Amino acid sequence: MVVSAMEWSDDAIVLALRPHGESAAILEALTCEHGRHLGLVHGGASSKRRATLQPGNQVRLTWRARLSEHLGTFTAEPVRVRAHAIFERRLALAGLNAFTAVAVAALPEREPHRPAFEGATVLLDAIVDHDFTDWAPLYVRWELGLLDELGFGLDLTRCAKTGTTENLLYVSPRTGRAVCAEGAGPYRDRLLALPAFLLGRRGPPAPSNVPSNVLADLLAGLTLTEHFLDSSVLAPHDKKVPQARKRLTELAARVTTESR
Repeated sequence: MVVSAMEWSDDAIVLALRPHGESAAILEALTCEHGRHLGLVHGGASSKRRATLQPGNQVRLTWRARLSEHLGTFTAEPVRVRAHAIFERRLALAGLNAFTAVAVAALPEREPHRPAFEGATVLLDAIVDHDFTDWAPLYVRWELGLLDELGFGLDLTRCAKTGTTENLLYVSPRTGRAVCAEGAGPYRDRLLALPAFLLGRRGPPAPSNVPSNVLADLLAGLTLTEHFLDSSVLAPHDKKVPQARKRLTELAARVTTESR
Protein backbone atom coordinates (compact mmCIF):
# COMPACT_ATOMS: atom_id res chain seq x y z
CA MET A 1 0.00 0.00 0.00
CA VAL A 2 1.23 3.51 -0.81
CA VAL A 3 2.49 5.48 2.21
CA SER A 4 3.85 8.46 0.29
CA ALA A 5 5.15 9.28 -3.17
CA MET A 6 8.62 8.15 -2.11
CA GLU A 7 7.83 5.19 0.15
CA TRP A 8 5.62 2.15 -0.12
CA SER A 9 5.36 -1.44 1.10
CA ASP A 10 4.04 -4.30 -1.01
CA ASP A 11 4.04 -8.07 -1.42
CA ALA A 12 6.44 -9.24 -4.11
CA ILE A 13 7.96 -12.23 -5.88
CA VAL A 14 11.70 -12.15 -6.52
CA LEU A 15 12.55 -12.27 -10.23
CA ALA A 16 16.30 -11.62 -10.21
CA LEU A 17 19.16 -10.47 -8.00
CA ARG A 18 22.31 -8.94 -9.51
CA PRO A 19 25.48 -7.92 -7.63
CA HIS A 20 26.14 -4.19 -7.40
CA GLY A 21 29.47 -3.01 -6.08
CA GLU A 22 31.19 -4.88 -3.28
CA SER A 23 28.27 -5.76 -1.04
CA ALA A 24 25.00 -4.45 -2.51
CA ALA A 25 22.67 -5.98 -5.09
CA ILE A 26 19.96 -4.86 -7.49
CA LEU A 27 16.71 -6.67 -6.78
CA GLU A 28 14.10 -7.07 -9.52
CA ALA A 29 10.69 -8.14 -8.28
CA LEU A 30 7.10 -8.55 -9.41
CA THR A 31 5.01 -6.66 -6.87
CA CYS A 32 1.29 -6.88 -6.28
CA GLU A 33 0.43 -3.17 -6.59
CA HIS A 34 3.50 -1.60 -8.22
CA GLY A 35 4.29 -3.99 -11.07
CA ARG A 36 7.78 -5.07 -12.01
CA HIS A 37 10.08 -2.92 -9.90
CA LEU A 38 13.80 -2.61 -9.23
CA GLY A 39 15.63 -1.36 -6.17
CA LEU A 40 19.00 -1.45 -4.43
CA VAL A 41 19.42 -3.81 -1.48
CA HIS A 42 22.25 -2.80 0.83
CA GLY A 43 24.14 -5.92 1.88
CA GLY A 44 22.25 -7.88 -0.76
CA ALA A 45 25.39 -9.80 -1.76
CA SER A 46 25.69 -11.44 1.66
CA SER A 47 24.87 -15.14 1.90
CA LYS A 48 22.04 -14.49 4.36
CA ARG A 49 20.35 -11.92 2.11
CA ARG A 50 20.87 -14.02 -1.02
CA ALA A 51 19.08 -16.96 0.61
CA THR A 52 16.00 -14.77 1.11
CA LEU A 53 16.23 -13.10 -2.29
CA GLN A 54 16.36 -16.17 -4.53
CA PRO A 55 14.07 -16.11 -7.60
CA GLY A 56 10.60 -17.43 -6.82
CA ASN A 57 10.68 -16.49 -3.14
CA GLN A 58 7.91 -14.27 -1.84
CA VAL A 59 8.86 -11.26 0.26
CA ARG A 60 7.41 -8.14 1.81
CA LEU A 61 9.22 -5.17 0.29
CA THR A 62 9.54 -1.60 1.44
CA TRP A 63 10.82 0.82 -1.20
CA ARG A 64 12.23 4.26 -0.39
CA ALA A 65 13.65 6.98 -2.62
CA ARG A 66 14.22 10.71 -2.48
CA LEU A 67 12.48 11.17 -5.83
CA SER A 68 9.95 8.84 -7.46
CA GLU A 69 12.06 8.42 -10.61
CA HIS A 70 15.10 7.23 -8.64
CA LEU A 71 16.11 3.57 -8.39
CA GLY A 72 15.52 3.69 -4.64
CA THR A 73 16.31 1.09 -2.01
CA PHE A 74 14.51 -2.05 -0.94
CA THR A 75 14.29 -3.70 2.42
CA ALA A 76 12.86 -7.21 2.29
CA GLU A 77 11.30 -9.60 4.77
CA PRO A 78 10.68 -13.25 3.77
CA VAL A 79 7.08 -14.40 3.41
CA ARG A 80 7.42 -17.74 1.61
CA VAL A 81 10.71 -19.37 0.64
CA ARG A 82 10.19 -21.59 -2.40
CA ALA A 83 13.60 -21.76 -4.07
CA HIS A 84 15.05 -24.63 -2.01
CA ALA A 85 12.09 -26.87 -2.96
CA ILE A 86 12.51 -26.14 -6.67
CA PHE A 87 16.24 -26.07 -7.41
CA GLU A 88 16.79 -29.85 -7.20
CA ARG A 89 14.01 -30.74 -9.68
CA ARG A 90 14.79 -30.25 -13.37
CA LEU A 91 11.32 -29.49 -14.70
CA ALA A 92 10.36 -27.40 -11.67
CA LEU A 93 13.51 -25.31 -12.08
CA ALA A 94 12.78 -24.91 -15.79
CA GLY A 95 9.28 -23.68 -14.93
CA LEU A 96 10.61 -21.17 -12.40
CA ASN A 97 13.28 -19.92 -14.81
CA ALA A 98 10.74 -19.57 -17.62
CA PHE A 99 8.36 -17.62 -15.38
CA THR A 100 10.99 -15.16 -14.15
CA ALA A 101 12.44 -14.65 -17.65
CA VAL A 102 9.03 -14.00 -19.22
CA ALA A 103 7.99 -11.63 -16.44
CA VAL A 104 11.20 -9.62 -16.87
CA ALA A 105 10.93 -9.55 -20.67
CA ALA A 106 7.20 -8.90 -21.05
CA LEU A 107 6.02 -6.76 -18.14
CA PRO A 108 6.62 -3.00 -18.36
CA GLU A 109 8.55 -1.58 -15.43
CA ARG A 110 6.48 0.05 -12.67
CA GLU A 111 3.15 -0.68 -14.39
CA PRO A 112 0.73 -2.45 -12.02
CA HIS A 113 -0.55 -5.85 -13.13
CA ARG A 114 -2.10 -7.38 -10.04
CA PRO A 115 -3.63 -10.41 -11.83
CA ALA A 116 -0.15 -11.36 -13.10
CA PHE A 117 1.16 -11.28 -9.53
CA GLU A 118 -1.77 -13.20 -8.06
CA GLY A 119 -1.62 -15.83 -10.80
CA ALA A 120 2.13 -16.17 -10.25
CA THR A 121 1.71 -16.96 -6.55
CA VAL A 122 -0.69 -19.80 -7.41
CA LEU A 123 1.64 -21.06 -10.15
CA LEU A 124 4.77 -21.02 -7.99
CA ASP A 125 3.03 -22.78 -5.11
CA ALA A 126 1.93 -25.47 -7.58
CA ILE A 127 5.48 -25.84 -8.91
CA VAL A 128 6.66 -26.41 -5.33
CA ASP A 129 3.94 -28.86 -4.37
CA HIS A 130 3.10 -30.78 -7.54
CA ASP A 131 4.54 -32.53 -10.60
CA PHE A 132 4.91 -31.12 -14.11
CA THR A 133 1.58 -32.49 -15.37
CA ASP A 134 -0.21 -30.64 -12.56
CA TRP A 135 1.54 -27.23 -12.73
CA ALA A 136 2.18 -26.95 -16.48
CA PRO A 137 -1.51 -26.16 -17.26
CA LEU A 138 -1.31 -23.37 -14.68
CA TYR A 139 1.83 -22.06 -16.38
CA VAL A 140 0.06 -21.94 -19.75
CA ARG A 141 -2.92 -20.20 -18.17
CA TRP A 142 -0.62 -17.68 -16.48
CA GLU A 143 0.88 -16.76 -19.84
CA LEU A 144 -2.60 -16.55 -21.40
CA GLY A 145 -3.58 -14.20 -18.58
CA LEU A 146 -0.43 -12.17 -19.14
CA LEU A 147 -1.28 -11.81 -22.84
CA ASP A 148 -4.75 -10.64 -21.87
CA GLU A 149 -3.33 -8.17 -19.31
CA LEU A 150 -1.09 -6.68 -21.98
CA GLY A 151 -3.94 -6.29 -24.47
CA PHE A 152 -3.29 -9.37 -26.62
CA GLY A 153 -5.82 -11.85 -25.26
CA LEU A 154 -6.78 -14.87 -27.35
CA ASP A 155 -10.38 -15.66 -28.27
CA LEU A 156 -10.88 -19.36 -27.65
CA THR A 157 -14.66 -19.24 -27.19
CA ARG A 158 -15.92 -19.89 -30.72
CA CYS A 159 -14.72 -20.71 -34.23
CA ALA A 160 -13.52 -17.68 -36.15
CA LYS A 161 -14.92 -19.09 -39.40
CA THR A 162 -18.19 -20.80 -38.49
CA GLY A 163 -19.07 -19.25 -35.13
CA THR A 164 -19.63 -22.64 -33.51
CA THR A 165 -18.48 -23.38 -29.96
CA GLU A 166 -18.13 -27.11 -30.69
CA ASN A 167 -15.12 -29.17 -31.80
CA LEU A 168 -12.60 -26.34 -31.38
CA LEU A 169 -9.20 -27.85 -32.16
CA TYR A 170 -6.98 -25.08 -33.52
CA VAL A 171 -5.92 -21.45 -33.08
CA SER A 172 -5.04 -19.08 -35.89
CA PRO A 173 -1.39 -18.00 -35.42
CA ARG A 174 -2.26 -14.65 -36.97
CA THR A 175 -5.47 -13.63 -35.19
CA GLY A 176 -5.35 -15.67 -31.98
CA ARG A 177 -8.91 -16.94 -32.57
CA ALA A 178 -10.08 -20.52 -32.21
CA VAL A 179 -10.90 -22.63 -35.28
CA CYS A 180 -13.06 -25.76 -35.33
CA ALA A 181 -12.20 -28.93 -37.23
CA GLU A 182 -14.68 -28.12 -40.01
CA GLY A 183 -13.47 -24.53 -40.31
CA ALA A 184 -9.81 -25.47 -40.59
CA GLY A 185 -10.19 -27.11 -43.99
CA PRO A 186 -6.99 -27.32 -46.01
CA TYR A 187 -5.25 -24.83 -43.69
CA ARG A 188 -5.11 -27.08 -40.63
CA ASP A 189 -1.37 -27.68 -41.03
CA ARG A 190 -0.77 -23.94 -40.69
CA LEU A 191 -2.76 -23.63 -37.46
CA LEU A 192 -1.65 -24.05 -33.85
CA ALA A 193 -3.12 -26.89 -31.80
CA LEU A 194 -5.65 -25.87 -29.16
CA PRO A 195 -5.11 -28.09 -26.08
CA ALA A 196 -8.21 -29.64 -24.56
CA PHE A 197 -7.42 -28.42 -21.02
CA LEU A 198 -7.91 -24.80 -22.08
CA LEU A 199 -11.50 -25.62 -22.99
CA GLY A 200 -12.22 -27.73 -19.91
CA ARG A 201 -12.12 -30.93 -21.95
CA ARG A 202 -10.21 -34.12 -21.29
CA GLY A 203 -8.26 -35.71 -24.07
CA PRO A 204 -8.89 -39.35 -25.06
CA PRO A 205 -7.71 -41.90 -22.47
CA ALA A 206 -4.36 -43.60 -22.88
CA PRO A 207 -3.07 -46.71 -21.05
CA SER A 208 -0.20 -45.10 -19.14
CA ASN A 209 0.52 -43.58 -15.74
CA VAL A 210 1.23 -40.28 -17.51
CA PRO A 211 -0.77 -40.44 -20.74
CA SER A 212 1.16 -39.25 -23.77
CA ASN A 213 -1.91 -37.34 -24.97
CA VAL A 214 -1.86 -35.30 -21.73
CA LEU A 215 1.80 -34.44 -22.25
CA ALA A 216 1.11 -33.62 -25.91
CA ASP A 217 -1.64 -31.24 -24.76
CA LEU A 218 0.75 -29.52 -22.35
CA LEU A 219 3.35 -29.17 -25.10
CA ALA A 220 0.69 -27.71 -27.41
CA GLY A 221 -0.25 -25.19 -24.72
CA LEU A 222 3.34 -24.10 -24.17
CA THR A 223 3.88 -23.81 -27.93
CA LEU A 224 0.69 -21.75 -28.27
CA THR A 225 1.51 -19.14 -25.64
CA GLU A 226 5.18 -18.96 -26.68
CA HIS A 227 4.10 -18.09 -30.22
CA PHE A 228 1.90 -15.18 -29.14
CA LEU A 229 4.36 -13.89 -26.54
CA ASP A 230 6.87 -13.73 -29.37
CA SER A 231 4.68 -12.28 -32.13
CA SER A 232 2.47 -9.91 -30.09
CA VAL A 233 4.54 -8.82 -27.07
CA LEU A 234 8.27 -9.25 -27.65
CA ALA A 235 9.01 -8.97 -31.38
CA PRO A 236 7.32 -5.55 -31.77
CA HIS A 237 9.86 -4.24 -29.21
CA ASP A 238 12.81 -5.99 -30.87
CA LYS A 239 12.97 -8.58 -28.11
CA LYS A 240 13.27 -12.34 -28.41
CA VAL A 241 11.68 -15.15 -26.45
CA PRO A 242 14.04 -15.76 -23.49
CA GLN A 243 16.17 -18.89 -23.73
CA ALA A 244 14.77 -20.03 -20.37
CA ARG A 245 11.26 -19.99 -21.87
CA LYS A 246 12.39 -21.89 -24.97
CA ARG A 247 14.08 -24.40 -22.67
CA LEU A 248 10.77 -25.17 -20.96
CA THR A 249 9.11 -25.99 -24.29
CA GLU A 250 12.11 -28.12 -25.31
CA LEU A 251 11.96 -30.11 -22.07
CA ALA A 252 8.21 -30.61 -22.47
CA ALA A 253 8.84 -31.92 -26.00
CA ARG A 254 11.49 -34.30 -24.71
CA VAL A 255 9.26 -35.64 -21.94
CA THR A 256 6.42 -36.12 -24.42
CA THR A 257 8.69 -38.03 -26.81
CA GLU A 258 10.10 -40.23 -24.03
CA SER A 259 6.58 -41.18 -22.87
CA ARG A 260 5.65 -42.70 -26.22
